[in-house]
Formats: sequence, C-alpha cells, structure tokens
Amino acid sequence: MDHKKQLSKTMRIDLIPETPMEPVEDKKTRVVVASSGAREPVDGVGAHGPDASIYQQLLHSLYDAAIICDDQGAILDVNVRALDFFLYTHAGFCSLHIWDVVSGADEGLLKTIMENLSNERFTLIQAYCMRKDGRYFPSEIAVSKLLVAEGLRLCFYVRDITLRRQAEEMLRTEHNAIQNADNGIAVANINAEIEYANPSMLRMWNLPDLEAVMGKNVRELLVSSPDIDEMLAAVTVKGKSWAGEVSGLRRDGATFEVQVAAACNRNSEGETIGIVLSFADISDRKRAEKAEMEAERHRVMLESLGAACHHLGQPATVLLANLGMMQAKVDRSDPVVGELVEMSIEAAEVLGSILHKLNEVSEYKTTRYLAGADDGGDGSESRILDIG
Repeated sequence: MDHKKQLSKTMRIDLIPETPMEPVEDKKTRVVVASSGAREPVDGVGAHGPDASIYQQLLHSLYDAAIICDDQGAILDVNVRALDFFLYTHAGFCSLHIWDVVSGADEGLLKTIMENLSNERFTLIQAYCMRKDGRYFPSEIAVSKLLVAEGLRLCFYVRDITLRRQAEEMLRTEHNAIQNADNGIAVANINAEIEYANPSMLRMWNLPDLEAVMGKNVRELLVSSPDIDEMLAAVTVKGKSWAGEVSGLRRDGATFEVQVAAACNRNSEGETIGIVLSFADISDRKRAEKAEMEAERHRVMLESLGAACHHLGQPATVLLANLGMMQAKVDRSDPVVGELVEMSIEAAEVLGSILHKLNEVSEYKTTRYLAGADDGGDGSESRILDIG
C-alpha cells in the first residue's frame, strides 16, 4: 500500500473544551484524516474465550489505560492502569458507558468512530477524561476495533498527557513572552547565522519580516568591531555569556547604539548549538548621556570663568589704580613716558571691561576665531568664547 495512503487512515478528533474543568456541552469536533491498517477478527480472544488468560495478560500489561466497550459504548472490561487513572473499582467501571469517563463524548461521537473504523481506520481523540472524584485530566485516546467471538469490541487506549500539556502551555507562554518582549531577541546557529528573530528586533533594524533576516550572519547587522568577534568567540568557543555595547547597522546604512547580551543555546545534552542574543536600543540613552555631559561641561566652564574673573579682578583694579597715580607723577618733559602710561591705563580699562563681560556670561557658546581664516585643510578651526 502507498505510504501516503496509509498516512490518510487515522482520524483525529479534538474534544478539548475551552474551559476544561466544566463538562463539555458543545460537542464541536475537529476532524483530520491521517495512518494505519485493518484489524482481522480474532476467534476466541475475549474475557470468556479459551485464550482468556493471554487476553488478560496482554490487557493488563499495556502502559496506557485500556477500556473495552461494546458497539453501544457500554464498558465491558478495563485494565489495572485504567483503575489507577479513573479511581473506579473494576465492577464500578464496568457499570458505565464510555461517555461517562470521556468529557464531550456521546452517542454521536460513538457513531462517528464506528463509521470511521468500518473503513479500516484508527481514530485518535484529544479530550479531557473525568475521574470518579470529579477531577479532569487531559488525555490522548487511540480507538481501534477488535472482532471476537462475542462480536465487535471497541478498544479505547487512554494516555494521560498532563505533563505534555503543561510543557506545551509553558512553551506557548514563553513564546508569547518572547514575541511581545520590548527587547529584540534573536537565535543564531553555531555559525552565527540567524534562525529566529522576534518582532521587536525586526522593528529595531527596520526589517519588513522574518525572511529578511533569516540566514544572515550576526556580523551583517552590526558595525564591525573587535567587540563582535570577542562576543562570538566567548559564546561559541568558550561557552560563556557576554554583554556589551556595540553599534547596529540597518539596511539603509544608518547606525544606532545597542546593548547586547549573548548566551549559549544548548541542546538536551548540554552541547552548545548556537547563540541567543538580546538587543536593547540605547540610542536615546546615549543622546541623553551626551547632552548631560555637554551640560556638565558648560557648567564647569561657566564656574571656571567666574573663578577666573574673581581672581583677575582684584589685580586689574590695583593695576589701574597704580597707573593712575603714575600718570599724575609722570615727567611732563618726557612725552614718550606719558604716552606709555596712558596706553597702559587704556589697556587696563579694556581688561576690566572684558572681565566684567566674562562675569556676566550665563551660556557657554563659542565662535570662530579670526572669522574667514583658512582652517589649514584638516577640518580643524580655532574657536573662542563668545561674550557678545
């Protein structure tokens, strides 16, 4: 038989309710056809046949809880595992119907199963089962038919998938957390090629979708620097975590500052198979830090100017006073000396005026010194304090 045809012979029915702790009133089912094969009649196999002991040994050796029903859903036999799962006695169990223990099951579902099995298919059901004490547990139930001397039997093999469901829910929660995280998160393989990126990372790099970054090397998203090689070596070679600040590189060539935390992605055996990266855009923080540093520099410069004015003001005053007295006593017969003294007094007055202006400066601004002068071709220029 063709393999694809075989895979089309298992019917899957989902009876999981939205609120699992309440009995299911809405019997909505989701059916997908998908594996398997026919069951031939087995003469003499049953609770009362000549091979009853073999039947019982097989029944009770099954790992899953096994429930044997007739074609009307009445439970005829169960194994020890079923008694452990459902907390009934054997006699109590055999007084029930299958829909008494499978939430959402009814005569309609039994009819669907019978029709499916008549076409030589298996049936797989996802449902909540009910214990005797009213507690529910998620289960996966495989249903097959068994033809015995007494007639058709339905075999329900029930597996408790509580731990699996909990793991799936945890994975779903973690996935949602990653998808909605503010930080950009990416997973790369051991060669630093990206295999996953969350929406925040796509927005951070202005990428349209996941396909735009899949397979790209992490280095392509960052401005080349020794820090990047150090990060990749620390994680993939040394198996250590790494954290630092680097520059991101967008498709249009724009750069931005990012804080990166990188850690090993390990398999179940603890082997390093890749890298998990977390990115935080710190461009705003960097701009704020730069503005704060600039403000601090201005404050220090203004305070320094105030101190300089204070320290220079008194000597300038003394100098101007002394020059005034010298001018009064200068020898009138020597015009050169008189002229020098007069020029010194004018210079002292200018100095006093400059100190006064410096003392009133409230904003640190600079202006080009000798406006129009060539900067020498090196991009530099001389600048002085603008005091108006």
